[in-house]
Amino acid sequence: MNYLAHAYLSFNDPHITVGQMIADFVKGKQVFTYPDTIQQGIRMHRALDEFTDKHPATRRAKAIFQPSCGPYGGVFMDVVYDHYLANDATHFTLPALQEFVASVYGVLEDNHHLLPPFFQQVFKYMRTENWLYRYHERDGIFRSFSGIVRRAKYFEHPADVPFGVFEHHYLTLGDCYREFFPDALAFMKNQE
Repeated sequence: MNYLAHAYLSFNDPHITVGQMIADFVKGKQVFTYPDTIQQGIRMHRALDEFTDKHPATRRAKAIFQPSCGPYGGVFMDVVYDHYLANDATHFTLPALQEFVASVYGVLEDNHHLLPPFFQQVFKYMRTENWLYRYHERDGIFRSFSGIVRRAKYFEHPADVPFGVFEHHYLTLGDCYREFFPDALAFMKNQE
């Protein structure tokens, strides 16, 4: 799962949200420098990542990306899941998505002093370019894919390649999301 899903599956708890959002930027024993509730968010993020990777629907979705994207398929798939969540009418209308995204940005701003330095830079771009809201747009997904491609050390294709996979398999990937997300929601409710 990517940023939007991690924020959403924090169930509006500000400290859990911070922990979930920064988890990939907190290494080793650094986790113990954070308050207990943020540590819980970090653990929840990691548990969700593990659950996501093992889920049969995710494995099928990654297999769609694998021929052209290799091991990066999972990274692209995480972003794709955020697209389907942002467009899932059982969780968001566009005004509700906009309101939710604004609240997440507010929580991160209020806790800016706790954010790891590199995530502070990421957050600046996330907020300025409104990543979380733009996941609902296909152009937002293309931009996210472009960012992944720019940062990837061993991915040698333009963003058009994974985006073409996303476009070509749009309905099938949506089916994978719809199979996966209710299970992820139930799993995360048990992590609270």
